[in-house]
Amino acid sequence: MNELRRVAANTPGEPQSYDTTSIALHWITAVLVASLWVIAHYIDDFPRGPARINMRSTHVLLGVLLAATISYRIYWRARRGRSLQPINTGRFATLTKVGHVTLYVLLATTIALGVANAWIRGDSFFNLWTIPSIAPGDKALRKQVGEWHELAANTVLIVAGIHALIALTHHFLLHDATLRRMLPRRS
Repeated sequence: MNELRRVAANTPGEPQSYDTTSIALHWITAVLVASLWVIAHYIDDFPRGPARINMRSTHVLLGVLLAATISYRIYWRARRGRSLQPINTGRFATLTKVGHVTLYVLLATTIALGVANAWIRGDSFFNLWTIPSIAPGDKALRKQVGEWHELAANTVLIVAGIHALIALTHHFLLHDATLRRMLPRRS
């Protein structure tokens, strides 16, 4: 437990929070994931026609924004973002890395399945253009890929929820800087 309770040393000159871009990309990702999940669960409640097409198109558009955000986030993290010393050491530091990689892999998988779903299903995008179906009439494939996309999205939400609970545990029970490092700085 001491390993988990270790608080990062306040080394003089060492930054104690992530850079503004990393923080913004983190929270944009969180908002997009939550928005996409909510929209997905209400698309079929809209009547067939323009309202449903617009909701599905909004879901696709936000999915594209999520893909762009994740891509830029990976680039930023690898090339320009601020790296901080881990708050935890040993196996907890390893678990933290595994958790973050798992989230990225799940997000990428969900996005890829969403793209596959749109191309297999075929659709109208805001009634401006049509996404052609690459498997017209193959309802079994359409259903299977749709279910995989839903399963991946639900898994992302569960893992992200665990991620958030761990951050809150660090903040309220362990009283370390884990959560504060990812919050916007106050002026």
